Amino acid sequence: MSTQTYTYNWNADRWQVFLLAGCQAMMMSGSSLIMTLTALTGTYLAKDPAMATLPLAIQFVGMMCATIPASLLMGKIGRKAGFFVGFCIGVSAALLATWGIFENSYWIFTAGSFGLGITNAFSQYLRFAATEVVDAPHRPQAISYVMAGGIIAAFLGPWLAAQTRDYFEPILFAGGFASLVGLYLLAISIVLFVKFRDPGAHDESHGPARALKEIARQPAFITAVLSGAIGYGVMSFVMTATPLAMVACGFEFDDAAFVIQWHVVGMFLPSFFTGKLISRFGVLNIISIGAILNLACMVLALSGIDLMNFWFGLVALGIGWNFMFVGGSSLLTQCYRPTERAKVQAMNDFIVFGTVALGSFSSGAIQNAWGWDWVNISIAAPILISLIAVIWLGLLRKRETATV
Repeated sequence: MSTQTYTYNWNADRWQVFLLAGCQAMMMSGSSLIMTLTALTGTYLAKDPAMATLPLAIQFVGMMCATIPASLLMGKIGRKAGFFVGFCIGVSAALLATWGIFENSYWIFTAGSFGLGITNAFSQYLRFAATEVVDAPHRPQAISYVMAGGIIAAFLGPWLAAQTRDYFEPILFAGGFASLVGLYLLAISIVLFVKFRDPGAHDESHGPARALKEIARQPAFITAVLSGAIGYGVMSFVMTATPLAMVACGFEFDDAAFVIQWHVVGMFLPSFFTGKLISRFGVLNIISIGAILNLACMVLALSGIDLMNFWFGLVALGIGWNFMFVGGSSLLTQCYRPTERAKVQAMNDFIVFGTVALGSFSSGAIQNAWGWDWVNISIAAPILISLIAVIWLGLLRKRETATV
C-alpha cells in the first residue's frame, strides 16, 4: 500500500496573492489620493484653519469604528462578500464627499470622509486574507506581496490628485474624490476573481477558541499590536501635517504632492522583499530597523526645512512604516488559532486605527499651535516604547530557548 505525500504548491496560490495585490493597489491608490487632498480640501472648506485636518481624522475614526464589524462580518459571510460590501460603501462615500465639495459644505464632506474610512477598514483585511490562501511559512511573503500593490498607489494616487483637482474648476478638489469611484469599482471587479478558501474558521484541531483577554496577554501579541499601532500612528501623524507644513514653508502644492508620492514609494517598494527579510533575519529585527528609520525621519525633519529634508524624511518614514506594519502583521499571525482569527484581527486593527485616528486629530492642532518641529519631536516617545517591547519579547524568547 503506497502513501502519497502532500506537496504544497506555492506557485499556484501565489496568483491568488497577486490578485489581492492588484485589489490593494486600487484601494491604496485611493488612500494616497485622499492623503494628498483631504487636508487641503479641509482648508478650502473650513472656516477655522485648525479644523483643516478634521475630515482626515474622521476618516480614521471611520476605520476604527468599522474594523471590528468588518472582521466579524467576513467571519460570517466570507471574505469575498465582505470585501464587496465594504468597497460598495466606498463608492457611496466618494460620491457623498464629492457632493459636499460641490455644495461647499464642510460637514457633508466630513461625513463622506467617515464613509471612506469604513471602506478602508475593509481593505486592511486584504493582507490577512492573503495569509489564508498560502501555507504558514509563506505568510510573511503573502502579506508583503499584497502590501507591494501599494507601489502603484505611490504614482497613481498623487498623479490622479494632481490631474483631477481642477477638473470641475472653479470648484477645487471635487474631481479627485469623484475619481475614487472608478478605483473602487476596479477593486470590486478584481476581488470577484479571487478564489478564497476556508481557512479553518471552525477547525478546533489546534484547540478550542480562547478568550480574547487570554490571547491579549501574550508578549508576542502585545509587541505585534504596538508595532502596528505605533508604526502606523506615527506615519499618519507626520504625513498628515506634512502638506500643511510645506505650504507654510512656502512650497507649492506640486512640491507637497511630490514628497507624498515618494513617501508612498517608501511605504510600499520595500514590500517586494520585506517578507524575505523577515524570513531570513527574523521579524523582531525588521521591526527594530523600522523603528530606527522613524527616528531618522525625526532627525532629518529637525535638521532643516529644505525640500530635501521633507523628501528624505518622508521616505525614511515610509520605509519605517513598512517594516513595522508588515512585521507587526506577520507577528500577529503567530498569536491566534484558526477559530480565533476574526476577533483577534478585529482587536488588532481596532487598536491600530484608533491610534491612527488619535494621531490625525492631534497632528493638525500641533502643527497650527507649535509648528513642524514639535510634530516631529512628539514621535520620539512612542517609537522608543515600540523598541522596548521588541527587546522585551526578544529576551523572553532567548530565555525560553535556553530552558528547552
